[in-house]
Amino acid sequence: MASGKRVARRLGAWICFADESGISLRPARTRTWARRGNTPIVTVAGRGGRKLSLAGIVAYRADHRPRIIYRTMLHRGRKGEPKGFREDHFADLLDDAHQQLHGPIVLLWDGLPAHKSAKMRALITARPRLRVYRLPSYAPELNPVENMWSSLKRSMANLAAGSIDDLLRIAKNRLKRMQYRPTLAYGFLATSGLAPP
Repeated sequence: MASGKRVARRLGAWICFADESGISLRPARTRTWARRGNTPIVTVAGRGGRKLSLAGIVAYRADHRPRIIYRTMLHRGRKGEPKGFREDHFADLLDDAHQQLHGPIVLLWDGLPAHKSAKMRALITARPRLRVYRLPSYAPELNPVENMWSSLKRSMANLAAGSIDDLLRIAKNRLKRMQYRPTLAYGFLATSGLAPP
C-alpha cells in the first residue's frame, strides 16, 4: 500500500478504497432497552430472496476533504436479475467517481472474483487515469469502507423495514448523512490504522 501512496502523491491522485456489502430485510440484532420482564420483539416483514446490494468508495487526497461515493442495487428475487454488482457496475461506479473527483484515481480493493476477472482487467486497462492495487488477503480491517458498512449497519440495527423499498430509502438517507460529515471518513481511515495522505 505504501507504493500506492507514493504513486498517488506523484500523480496528484485520489486514494480510493472500494468495497461492497449487502443488507436484507432481516434486521441485525443488538441490545436495546425495554421494561423489565418485557422482551422486545421485532417483527420482520417480507419474504427471503430480497436484498439491497451496496458498493462504496471512500476517497482521500491531501488538502481536500474526503469523499464518500456509493451506488445501490435492489434484488427483488426475480429470475435473471443480478444479485449483486458485476464488472460493468464496478466500471460505472469508477467512472462516476472519476467525474466527481476530477482527477486520477489510485484504487485499493480486495480480491473479490469480480475484481480479478479478465473482463475487469480489460475495463481497468481501458482507463488510463486509474491505477489499481490489491489489499492483502484476509485483511478487511485495512479497508475504511468496511468501517463505513459497519457504521451503517449499526445505525440500522433493530430496524424492521416494511419493504425492500423502505430499506433502500433508509440506507440512502443514512449514507447521504455520512457524505456530509467528512470527519466520519477520517474516522473510518483512523479505525483501519492507516494514516491520511
